[in-house]
Amino acid sequence: MEEDEAAEEQQRFSYQQRLKAAVHYTVGCLCEEVASDREIRFSKQTIAAISELTFRQCENFAKDLEMFARHAKRSTINTEDVKLLARRSNSLLKYITEKSEELAQFNSEQRAKKKKKLEEENQKPVEPAEAAAAKKDNSSL
Repeated sequence: MEEDEAAEEQQRFSYQQRLKAAVHYTVGCLCEEVASDREIRFSKQTIAAISELTFRQCENFAKDLEMFARHAKRSTINTEDVKLLARRSNSLLKYITEKSEELAQFNSEQRAKKKKKLEEENQKPVEPAEAAAAKKDNSSL
C-alpha cells in the first residue's frame, strides 16, 4: 500500500516538474519576444522568477476555480467561474465575456445546422428499393 502511494506521489511530482518546465519554456519564449521588440535583455534569474510566479499563480487560479464550482455545488468548472476569477481585471473580464459569447453563438449555430440536416434527412423521399424493404420488414411483424 505504501509503495503504491509512493509511486503515485512520484508520478505527481514528475507531472508537476514537466508542467513547470513547460511554463518556464513558454515564459522564456515570451521574454525573448518582448526583448526583441523593446531591445532589452532578461537574465536567466529573471525568467526563472517570472516562471515560478506564473506557475504559483496558476495553481492559485486552479484552486479558486475549484472552490467556485464546489460552492455552486458543481463538480465541473464553467465559464461563470472563470469570469468570477477574472472580475478584478476589467479588460480580461471583457475579453473572456466576449469570447464566451462568441463560443455560445458558434455552438448555437452548429446545433441549428445539425438539427436542420437531421430534419432534411427525415424529409427525403424513400427510394423504391428501400420502400420495398421497409414494407417487407413491416409485413413480417
